[in-house]
Amino acid sequence: MSVIRTDLWLLELYDKPIEICEKLTGYFDASATEIHNYLTLHGMYRQPLKNGVTIEKLQNKNIWGMVENEAQLLQKIWKGPDVPIFIFPSDHNNQKLIQHYHGKSGITFHDKLFLFISEYNEEDEIRALLTHEYNHICRLAKYDKYEKDYVLMDSIILEGLAENAVKERMGEQFISHWVSYYSKEKLEEMWKNLIQPNKNIPINHLTHHHILYGFGVYPNMAGYCVGYYLVKKYMKENGLTSIDLIDAPSEKIAEIDDSTSEA
Repeated sequence: MSVIRTDLWLLELYDKPIEICEKLTGYFDASATEIHNYLTLHGMYRQPLKNGVTIEKLQNKNIWGMVENEAQLLQKIWKGPDVPIFIFPSDHNNQKLIQHYHGKSGITFHDKLFLFISEYNEEDEIRALLTHEYNHICRLAKYDKYEKDYVLMDSIILEGLAENAVKERMGEQFISHWVSYYSKEKLEEMWKNLIQPNKNIPINHLTHHHILYGFGVYPNMAGYCVGYYLVKKYMKENGLTSIDLIDAPSEKIAEIDDSTSEA
């Protein structure tokens, strides 16, 4: 699995992110501007830092080499696909990203993944982020359903598997803060009253994303939190790991007997 040397792109074109995205047009059916607009929605930097470039600091930490080694290890132990990995600075002006995710995020497509990080992220934080995103790659490859056909149930299980994989590999101190947003009782309520009635909303529907992320009137990170909860319960009840469930139908993971389960 190859980590693209985006550090070399950034050293040359850091203050010209659209030109950097020109280098990505071979990986997308879109223009550089469209690519940049999409990636910035998910955490990529929009404008360069005024008080200095972070690229040398990231290079000094050997971030690109570390991610390469970790990716090779994950691919081997999970028997996953070989995909290119792109690393870019995260958006230093995104307060939600800074406050809730310590300035890091990622986005995964079936054939590539992106990591957006800051100079303040520690190595283990980045390993946890890569673990989450590469678990998505494995699920997308091995689950017998095209991503374009995903419904809300598939999306919450996708996220639940990935964050449980982080817990298994890195420990609880590296799982995302959102896993602790709600009590077991609240999660059960959200599952029964919010997720289940909307479980078949398709991925291209706005309400799908609003429930998944908790936009508007919906609880913050609702779909993520319920997905993590359901996967965690199913694994505990059946003595399984997240990778054991990588190709399991979403409905199977979600069909839990609450009377015998314990979070």
